[in-house]
Amino acid sequence: MTLETRALQPDQSGRRPDGAISCPRIRWRDGAAQLGAREIPEETPVALIYDASSYAVMMATPLDLEDFALGLSLTEGVIAARDDIQDMEIVRGELGIEVRMWLAPGKREALATRRRRLAGPTGCGLCGIDSLTEAARIPPGVTGELSLTSRDILEAMAALEPAQTLGASTRAVHAAGFWLPGAGLVALREDVGRHNALDKLAGALARDGQAGDRGAVLLTSRVSVEMVQKTAVIGASILVAVSAPTAFAVRTAETAGITLVAVARSDGFEVFTHPERIAL
Repeated sequence: MTLETRALQPDQSGRRPDGAISCPRIRWRDGAAQLGAREIPEETPVALIYDASSYAVMMATPLDLEDFALGLSLTEGVIAARDDIQDMEIVRGELGIEVRMWLAPGKREALATRRRRLAGPTGCGLCGIDSLTEAARIPPGVTGELSLTSRDILEAMAALEPAQTLGASTRAVHAAGFWLPGAGLVALREDVGRHNALDKLAGALARDGQAGDRGAVLLTSRVSVEMVQKTAVIGASILVAVSAPTAFAVRTAETAGITLVAVARSDGFEVFTHPERIAL
């Protein structure tokens, strides 16, 4: 029993605009083998370039790249506002994708003072930083007055899975969503990297002019310190995740004033910091 590898060639890849391909595989279940195919996510090197100078190369799902570039620029402190990027161009090549951005006057000098190079394999959010101070940076404090009930949290997390189109077909990507009381899930982004998904969400909210302090950030992944740092930049005061947090993430959320809710499943959740925002 062999696989038809031709299906993975560029001219017959089954590549779809939703970031997935149909990959031939042999499935073994109950003692029997069967030919078939599985939807798997795309993963592509994405180079972020500011003013013709390369800044980072990240492995990412090639979807919503405008949101990804804008969101990462914001959450990594390259820019302070959406308008700091004057122009953006996406160039696709044989080896990957370049997102070329041109910064507003004065921003190039600010970038040079804190320049860092990232070699970002999937799932790595702190690769390439050049100091322990940068890794442990204290995010901006949040002061949002948003409060949620236990029912709100359960409903928010229940809304995540049906909205994950790429996740439904591949079972191999992460998602980050933004939930508003009374409006529900208003934004969701997916990517093979959990940090990338959150950066894409940050970019989507910035592009739409959505104030981060009005809603809660939802994650399908564990909560590491970088996820808390990025949530703080978004301005959300409540972060809810399916999996557990790290100790560093809990300490950082406490310092930043973020309500950290984790291990959020259909039967309940756990609140680790600033529980005053959650009506149990």
